[in-house]
Amino acid sequence: MNRIIDKKRKHARRKLHIRKSISGTALRPRMSVFRSNLHMYVQVIDDTTGTTLVSAGTVEKDLAGLRNNVEDAGKLGEILGQRCIDKGITTVVFDRNGYLYHGIVKAIADGARKAGVKF
Repeated sequence: MNRIIDKKRKHARRKLHIRKSISGTALRPRMSVFRSNLHMYVQVIDDTTGTTLVSAGTVEKDLAGLRNNVEDAGKLGEILGQRCIDKGITTVVFDRNGYLYHGIVKAIADGARKAGVKF
């Protein structure tokens, strides 16, 4: 149990360390990534009002076919990037949420860049 508690504590510490310097505004909202063992979620958040502007996740009915792997993470990033462009959001601040910028997190970022979102 100690190992699991330590992992959670370290992840929370990394997350807070990142969030100290990153904040989303109306002009440049924050793109936050969350991944679990089964699903991936991405939100674009305006921290000044505390609202989610755009979101995408593998729990949605039209995205239920996407699995939790690097290839499908790129597709999820492209879908979110397209939704951002449709809402008029062109630049964001990327929040990796305490995860390493590698694998699924990097694929989501690259997919959003491919759709035309700058960060």
